Amino acid sequence: MLKITHRSDHHHGEINDSVILPYALRQKGRFKAKTKTGQDIGVFLVRGEVIQDGDCLFSECGKVLKVEAEPEAVVTALATDWMTFAKACYHLGNRHVPMEIGEMWVRFQPDHVLEEMVELFGLKCSHHNASFTPENGAYHGGHHHHHSHGEQEHTH
Repeated sequence: MLKITHRSDHHHGEINDSVILPYALRQKGRFKAKTKTGQDIGVFLVRGEVIQDGDCLFSECGKVLKVEAEPEAVVTALATDWMTFAKACYHLGNRHVPMEIGEMWVRFQPDHVLEEMVELFGLKCSHHNASFTPENGAYHGGHHHHHSHGEQEHTH
């Protein structure tokens, strides 16, 4: 089993494999999974860091894995104007709902109460499967960058 101990939002070297992870696992610091090629991995990261789609995971033995967000059940709510979009995002944010935000669309995990709320603001909801990469939040500051090719470690 590969022991994963670091993550970074970029890597300039060789990628050895990839791992597809749902949001529920990407927000954990400790878990087991399998890579696309079937390799078992144990992830041991700093708690509180959310693994994002496109991040790289680094094993103790020098292997590098690219993370892919697994498509999962989501609701995407579309707005027709910026004011209703802003109000919907404000009220979702007040409920501390993990949400992914695009241009006049917001994506969240299925919840009929939240769907009714955003529909009251005039947004149109659709259920589908898509990768879910919500915003980290204001208090989830910088990224820790780890490099496997001799560069110094940086904290932003």
